[in-house]
Amino acid sequence: MPNNRPDEGNPVAQQTDNRPPALKPALDSMTLLVAAVIVHDKATNRVVLLQRSENAKFAQGLWDLPVGKSEPGEPITETAVRELYEEAGLTVKPEALQVAHIIHGAWGVESPNGFLTVVFATHEWTGEPENREPRKHAQVGWVDVDKIPDNFVDTTSSALHQYLAGGPEVSLDGWQ
Repeated sequence: MPNNRPDEGNPVAQQTDNRPPALKPALDSMTLLVAAVIVHDKATNRVVLLQRSENAKFAQGLWDLPVGKSEPGEPITETAVRELYEEAGLTVKPEALQVAHIIHGAWGVESPNGFLTVVFATHEWTGEPENREPRKHAQVGWVDVDKIPDNFVDTTSSALHQYLAGGPEVSLDGWQ
């Protein structure tokens, strides 16, 4: 007799709590989830930036915010905390993050179905910026907000400048 229960034998739908079984993922429409962090020292009016190395997967030589992809099952605030530490050696508590900007891109290097970047800002951290991924980044450090380089990844540059100017909190990239 066939088994008609959708949750048996389907690892996607296995339950660990009282939630209803999950539906099969709609992989063709999946959007990559990304977190970026603006570490803003208001006292000195500086932000932490990194410059991508010539070995980076994309945007070689360009400046950027600490940014990275969310892992499966990882809350976006934890992605931000993890990526900031992995890339710049700074520790921030999730509750010290405030949503500063949302970027919705139609296409990305590793995201043919688009990406959603949640850009957080924080004014509370521990540690000093250091280049913890020298294969990916040429340098990491403080930059005066009046001296932000022009050779910057377009989407995060726009988000950073809009944050600093108190401007719109959502930007679209590549949509018609």
